[in-house]
Amino acid sequence: MEPIFSAEGSQEKAEMARLTSFVGAMAVGDLVKSTLGPKGMNKILQSASGDGINVTNDGATILKSIHLDNAAAKILVNISKVQDDEVGDGTTSVCVLASELLREAEKLVMAKIHPQTIVEGFRIASAAALKALENAAVDNGSDPAKFRNDLLNIARTTLSSKVLSQDKDYFANLAVDAVLRLQGSTDLEHIQIIKKAGGKLTDSYLDEGFILDKTIAVNSPKRIQNAKILIANTSMDTDKIKVFGARIKVDSTGKLAELERAERDKMKAKVAAIASHGINCFVNRQLVYNYPENLLAEQGIMSIEHADFEGVERLSLVTGGEIASTFDRPDLVKLGHCDLIEEIMIGEDKLIKFSGVAAGQACTVVLRGSTNQMIDEAERSLHDALSVLSQTVRETRIVLGGGCAEMLMSCAVEEEARKVAGKRALAVEAFARALRQIPTILADNAGYDSSDLVTRLRAAHYDGKADFGLDMNNATIESMHKLGVTESYKLKRQVIVSASEAAEMILRVDTILRAAPRKREAH
Repeated sequence: MEPIFSAEGSQEKAEMARLTSFVGAMAVGDLVKSTLGPKGMNKILQSASGDGINVTNDGATILKSIHLDNAAAKILVNISKVQDDEVGDGTTSVCVLASELLREAEKLVMAKIHPQTIVEGFRIASAAALKALENAAVDNGSDPAKFRNDLLNIARTTLSSKVLSQDKDYFANLAVDAVLRLQGSTDLEHIQIIKKAGGKLTDSYLDEGFILDKTIAVNSPKRIQNAKILIANTSMDTDKIKVFGARIKVDSTGKLAELERAERDKMKAKVAAIASHGINCFVNRQLVYNYPENLLAEQGIMSIEHADFEGVERLSLVTGGEIASTFDRPDLVKLGHCDLIEEIMIGEDKLIKFSGVAAGQACTVVLRGSTNQMIDEAERSLHDALSVLSQTVRETRIVLGGGCAEMLMSCAVEEEARKVAGKRALAVEAFARALRQIPTILADNAGYDSSDLVTRLRAAHYDGKADFGLDMNNATIESMHKLGVTESYKLKRQVIVSASEAAEMILRVDTILRAAPRKREAH
């Protein structure tokens, strides 16, 4: 039979296509498997040029940084990215679970069970798992003291698998305080993270208010109380003619001086218009040249130039002002307000602090650490914790961590398998085995005897001790309730949903068609 594809195009069919998919997905799972849990290992990511180095154990960061050729592997990278965007944590868990489901599915396919039968079995199993998870979830949202304690436990659990695990109590408090200031919002824009190398991790702190990583202009007042802030995005450098390619012919230097004077008068009028707003602080996204800077300083107005776009956006958000570009109608411009603007020092650097801002939800986390890689990883860890906490404030239910929720679901799925007739029952049992792999990998990463611990844990769950999980510090099984190892219900639910959907999608593949690469024409 003649091939119907162009010379470089290709297709893989049936067994071959499925094998390629399984191998790719399992390889990605094995890659991030060792980073799972409180005793997970780090990976060094080096850029192609060799300059940029990242040290991380965050699943999403690792998978984002590697370039893959395998289609199924890309699907796993995608679900970890969605998990990162949706909940912020559990990126490694979702990859590992999907790859373990496919590992089990491969055995069933080899045993001549049709992929559609496996998919049906997985669907029955995931429904049973989610039902068990929902029944085990606890909701303390109505009791503020208990809920704060839940949030602290979730933050500690999230941070215990990150670089901040040594100081997890300190950072858990910091993260919970920051999230509770948001008052139920999941907009993490209000929490600004500033990274400054130097000191140690516990020198990091939460500052109420907003810190801008810029300096105050020369001659400007360095401290202002009851600030009225005009946030602008306008050019303050009109001492040169702006028309592109413009030429001006003058017949004497006097005319040139006149032109310059006209420019200065124009600038002076603009500064007068800005001052007419009754402000005492002017923040501009663009540069402010020396002349307008001096004019503003003469009127006692503090000027801050080149506050980049993100800084200006966030400042308008937290001070309640609007970004203005024209100044003809002061009555229509909404000014920002704060109690105090002052210059502060962090390490060697000067920054500007806005205290008592209108949006009381805003705060800034200042991260310190010995190396830039350390601070970057600390920022990723803290971002994961903040994301999970802000989602938990919205969906207040919690479940137990430490492999407890997975074992609970695994037992529920095994119970369900007994009621299922036919070959689908084998797929349901396979799903239960895949769920049990999570506590197994947690124990393996810590160097403990996983087969002993996981079988003991399963026996405990069948014995009615539904709150038991792995105590990772003492290599034993213990009540997770007592140890305070809790996780967000939304996170766990998302992991199960995403992993089973991705596994189903890859299972249904029976052909891989590759397009011919684009030919580059030589010029």
